Amino acid sequence: MIELFTAATPNGYKISIALEELGLKYKVRKLDFSAEEQKEEWFLKINPNGRIRAIIDHDNNGLSVFESGAILLYLADKYNKLIPQDPIGRIKCIEWLMFQMGGLGPMQGQANVFGRYFEEKIPSAISRYRNECRRLYAVLDKHLFEREWICDEYSIADIANWSWVRIYKWSEVDITGLDNLRLWMDRMQERPACQKGCNVPPRSDKKTQINSAKSMIQK
Repeated sequence: MIELFTAATPNGYKISIALEELGLKYKVRKLDFSAEEQKEEWFLKINPNGRIRAIIDHDNNGLSVFESGAILLYLADKYNKLIPQDPIGRIKCIEWLMFQMGGLGPMQGQANVFGRYFEEKIPSAISRYRNECRRLYAVLDKHLFEREWICDEYSIADIANWSWVRIYKWSEVDITGLDNLRLWMDRMQERPACQKGCNVPPRSDKKTQINSAKSMIQK
């Protein structure tokens, strides 16, 4: 049994989508950011960084894994799914996973912080991060030309990147002209596991989600 520590965020959705794709039974533990539950000592033993994106694999001697990219790789390797099995395909998948982890996620996260959550609006910062998101989206769009999936077969690279790109409207990133990206997003949205995974934990009302996000970035 996998125990998932999560909240309603793109990084959290990455793991619940993967678990749904793998057809695994898992237990959900929603963390309360407003109560700083992620900073409590019991959770810091699971994730020393004090953030969500952590699992405990109770079928593997209670192994804990934190950081969404590491969790995705762990699950894909354990079950030999969602990652190409040939060495070249595997490294290409990891490249695009790191593209999201080191680029798209942090940049879009900052776009949300400056554009949505900070009371003081700094136009130069908002423009900088939204423009960088658009650039990264364009990189994905070009790569997806005549490709159904990022690594030719559906993988954790698709799950990781889509979990962020899907909220482009909230982040106010312009995707005009990125037709390959749009088609890929539509294919992702049609997958039952993506639909289910993006409702784990069940969504609260928008005001609660915004307050929770503000609480998270202020800690």
